[in-house]
Amino acid sequence: MLLIKNATAVQFQPASVTEGVDILVDGNKIARVGKDIDARQATKVIDAAGRVVMPGIVCSHNHFYSGLSRGVMADIKPSPDFISTLKNLWWRLDRGIDEEILYYSGLICSLEAIKSGTTTVIDHHASPSFIKGSLSTLRKGFMKAGLRGMTCFETTDRNYGIKELEDGVQENIDFANLIDSAKAKGDEPYLVEAHIGAHAPFTVPNDGLGMLADAVKETGRGLHIHVAEDKYDSTWSRHHYGQELLQRLDSFNLLNEKSLIAHGIYLTDADIELLNARNGFLVHNPRSNMNNNVGYNARLEKFSNVALGTDGIGSDMLEEMKFAFFKHRDAGGPLWPDSFLNFLNNGNRLLERNFGGQFGRLEPGYQADLVIHDYISPTPFVGDNLPGHLAFGMGSNGVRTVVVDGAVVYEDREFPFDVSGIYAEARTAAARLWKNMDNLD
Repeated sequence: MLLIKNATAVQFQPASVTEGVDILVDGNKIARVGKDIDARQATKVIDAAGRVVMPGIVCSHNHFYSGLSRGVMADIKPSPDFISTLKNLWWRLDRGIDEEILYYSGLICSLEAIKSGTTTVIDHHASPSFIKGSLSTLRKGFMKAGLRGMTCFETTDRNYGIKELEDGVQENIDFANLIDSAKAKGDEPYLVEAHIGAHAPFTVPNDGLGMLADAVKETGRGLHIHVAEDKYDSTWSRHHYGQELLQRLDSFNLLNEKSLIAHGIYLTDADIELLNARNGFLVHNPRSNMNNNVGYNARLEKFSNVALGTDGIGSDMLEEMKFAFFKHRDAGGPLWPDSFLNFLNNGNRLLERNFGGQFGRLEPGYQADLVIHDYISPTPFVGDNLPGHLAFGMGSNGVRTVVVDGAVVYEDREFPFDVSGIYAEARTAAARLWKNMDNLD
């Protein structure tokens, strides 16, 4: 058993701060939370005096396949709009990925997520030249690092037509079946789950939506898809199908409580009402939206369920929450930091819907995903002002120790294995990826 002693314990929702708390972890769950828990029953003790312990943090939309794009030196044509950026950069990068490149991209992203205090990443994957087995390759990186995660393959026909579409759907089904088999065996930690993935409505024809609907029904998983990231997506749907985006998805029974809709910037009021009626989630990605100059989702308060993601810009969710709040204020929005802390914590609601169990609180029976943070506040630090401390103070540079599923995966700013060789291999893989990109149109 693991015992964390003398912590300043933080709860996100409802917000609270309690000093002098001990937290006992038994297996992968929190067993006790209180004062003066006897250390003799623990096999490992961490003294958290003067430090903050908070529940696990979730990045609810990410792209680990883009992890080796940092500083990319491939030849990229001028891209004045979002669609040309996709064609000239991202749709060349994803076609340049092979198994080894993907493994190191995913592993590096997993390590850096943990270093930033993120305990779970919900991934959305693309590698059109390496479809079969790609999700298992990503899972290896999650498991090696000890990061909790979900992943899926973004089904599309944009490169190779119907065969690509069929292979993408099958990879999602195969991976969900692999997860079910691993759970049944029970001989390794249950760290990784599956979604059914699709790129975006404008690159998935109705035949593809039908296949995805069958996959959702067969596997019991939810759909993870980009929607209305750019006006082009909405215009395409109206022109080619005579339907609004979510109306079209819903006509295939693809919206439910496990659905993840990334971006949603240009959803109509009717689509928002439909998503709310189906109890699905919007994932807001403010830094990515700013970087791609696609616009701002100014109607966050209209969605019943909002979580935060990065869309591939790392996994630092403390930073993402700050950007989400500041951009909202810059746009004249009505919400305050408490709303954005709730959005941040809502990632744990997603985990409960997909993994089962309880996530996101320091209480007995909850999954033991937690973060120990070196935060020394110059002002009173209490529940009433916790959202303000997260918006204006606490950052990932304070992350000291991370526990995922009851295992200490990062302690005193060190991993339990050497990572220098992993980073060296990643640099070699990145250079090869960039060369592959230059060989693609």
